[in-house]
Amino acid sequence: MQINIREIGNSKGVLIPKPMLAQVGLDDQSVADVSIENGAIILRKPSKSVRTGWSEAAKAVSLVDGDMLVLGEFANTEDKDLVW
Repeated sequence: MQINIREIGNSKGVLIPKPMLAQVGLDDQSVADVSIENGAIILRKPSKSVRTGWSEAAKAVSLVDGDMLVLGEFANTEDKDLVW
């Protein structure tokens, strides 16, 4: 199948038929990962967001009592003689 490359402002774009997007599971996505591999433009379903789980982690941190450190002390013996 061939599709036209269109002018879109200062860029160019293509319209991908919905059935093609459906075949790869992108028909209900509003974003896709795009890369170039071996001279081809590749569209993929987005990988898991880097912020997945942040909300739950923030809630867990907020439940820690008082001023207690969440991760505890970081021992760094090499820094004991540093003057601040």
